[in-house]
Amino acid sequence: MKKAFILIFGLMLLLAGCGNQEDKAVSTEKEEKDKESLQKVSIVLDWTPNTNHTGLYVAKEKGYFKEEGLDVEIIMPGESDASQLVASGKSEFGVGYQEGVTQARVQGVPLVSVAAVIQHNTSGFASPAAKDIKTPKDFEGKTYGGWGSPVEKSVIESLMKQQGADINKVSFINMGDADFFTAVKRDIDFAWIYYGWTGVQAEIRGEKINMVNLTDYSQKLDYYTPVITTNEKMIAENPDTIKSFVTAVSKGYQYAIDNPADSADILLEAVPDLDAELVKRSQEWLSPKYQDDASRWGEQKLEVWDNYATWMHDNGLLDKQLDAKKAFTNEFLPEK
Repeated sequence: MKKAFILIFGLMLLLAGCGNQEDKAVSTEKEEKDKESLQKVSIVLDWTPNTNHTGLYVAKEKGYFKEEGLDVEIIMPGESDASQLVASGKSEFGVGYQEGVTQARVQGVPLVSVAAVIQHNTSGFASPAAKDIKTPKDFEGKTYGGWGSPVEKSVIESLMKQQGADINKVSFINMGDADFFTAVKRDIDFAWIYYGWTGVQAEIRGEKINMVNLTDYSQKLDYYTPVITTNEKMIAENPDTIKSFVTAVSKGYQYAIDNPADSADILLEAVPDLDAELVKRSQEWLSPKYQDDASRWGEQKLEVWDNYATWMHDNGLLDKQLDAKKAFTNEFLPEK
C-alpha cells in the first residue's frame, strides 16, 4: 500500500506538472495572438530616457497602450533625430520641442505637435554659484557651452539686451553632450539646462548653482518643451491611431502626476541604468509641472505658439512667419 501510495502521488505530481506546462503554453500562445492583433507603432525620444518621458513608460507598463489596441515601441534617436524620423514617416510619433517644430514647419516640413509634455518652460542658464552669474548682464566676460544651435545665441542676446549688456563679450564654445558639472569646472562658465534634471542633480550633489530662468525675462520664451509630435499624413490617414495613442499617453502622464514615486519606479525598471535617486527626486519635482495650470495634461494654446514664433522671427531665426494654427492641435486629447 505504501508503494502504491507513492506511485499514485508521483503520478499526480506529473499530471499537475503537465497541466501547468499546458496552461503556460496556452497563456503564452494567447499573449502572442493578443500582441499580433495590436497595431504596432513607435515613438522616438529626443534624448536618453529621463523624467520628461515617464508618462510613456507608464503607459506601456500599465497596459494603457494595449487597452487602446496599440503595441508601442519606445526607441532612442540615432543619426537621425526624432523630427526627421517622424516627418519622413519612419516613426509615427516623436518627442520634440516647440522651437524645432516651428523651424520645421516654416521650412515646409509637415510636423505637428499633438500634446505638450510640460506646460511651462523649465529651462534656463545655469552656473556654479561661485561664478556669481545672477543676471544676463553677468554673462559678459564669461564662456558659454552649448550644442551649436543659432537659437542659443539669439536667446542669450535677447536677454542681455534687456540689461544693456554686450553679447560680443561672451565666448561661445560647442561642448556637445559633455557633462555639465565637468564642463563648468574645466571649460565653461554657464550652460543651458533643464532644472528638472540637471538642477535636481546639482541639489543631490550638493553643488550650489545660480539659474537665469528664461521665463523670468520674457513670456515669449515660455514655450512648450518638450512636445509629442506626429506628421500631417498620419493626421489625414490615421486619426484614430493618434487618438488612441494620445489617450494612452495622457493616462500615463496623469498617473505620473498622481503617483510620482510609483511612476519613478516604473521608469527605473524600464531603464535600470539611470540613477535611482536622481529619477525619484526629479520625478517629485517635475510631476506637478506636467499639467500645472492647464485644464488638462497636454493642452496647448495658440498664443504660446504665436508668441514664440514671433520672437524667433524678430530675432532672425525664421525666414517667414509661422502659421501657428497648423503647427499644433488639441483635437486628439481626451475630453476635459
